[in-house]
Amino acid sequence: MTSELASPASVPSAAARDAVFDPDSWYAEEIERTIITEDEIRAKVAELGARVSADFADGALKDGDELLLVGVFKGAVMFMADFARALSVPVKMEFMALSSYGSSTTSSGTVRILKDIDSDVAGKHILVVEDIIDSGLTLSWLLKYLDGLHPASVSVVSMLRKPGVQRVDIPVTYLGFDIPNEFVVGYGLDYAERYRELPFVGVLKPEVYQK
Repeated sequence: MTSELASPASVPSAAARDAVFDPDSWYAEEIERTIITEDEIRAKVAELGARVSADFADGALKDGDELLLVGVFKGAVMFMADFARALSVPVKMEFMALSSYGSSTTSSGTVRILKDIDSDVAGKHILVVEDIIDSGLTLSWLLKYLDGLHPASVSVVSMLRKPGVQRVDIPVTYLGFDIPNEFVVGYGLDYAERYRELPFVGVLKPEVYQK
């Protein structure tokens, strides 16, 4: 089953929205501005970790059982690593690779599994770890796929969401930030495999991806 609970999202602070990207950075001429700072990300990860830990420590996990985190390559890797360490309940970690993006700025809506999970998830509590939800098409497909594997539950934690461009309704139990419909990079998010290592979330200048 898929969890139907929802949680309020934060919005980037005024300080983050107005922040100027470090001119000494490699990408200084390509990032328009920072919208979520490294400190805001760190605080949000800790907050989400505490909430998830409290929810699953309250009788949801049986003795000897673990919460199964399923991250989606490659964007969720940074968030997944930080989030797992913020939890105080036992976890197992799995990754899936799904193809729905090329080098474009929008989702194709067509999903193909490039790497599946390796373990049997029947009867397990699954928490899908996402970097960002935009159209929701890929995540909607993934939730249906995982639900077909007969887990005890499936819920979602996502660091970012673009509510203005969602095309399908996604039940997101744990959410970090709602952001505007701009092309963002950093903290795992990329354009053509660049910018993932940035410790903040920033807006990419249009001239970079409209070449």
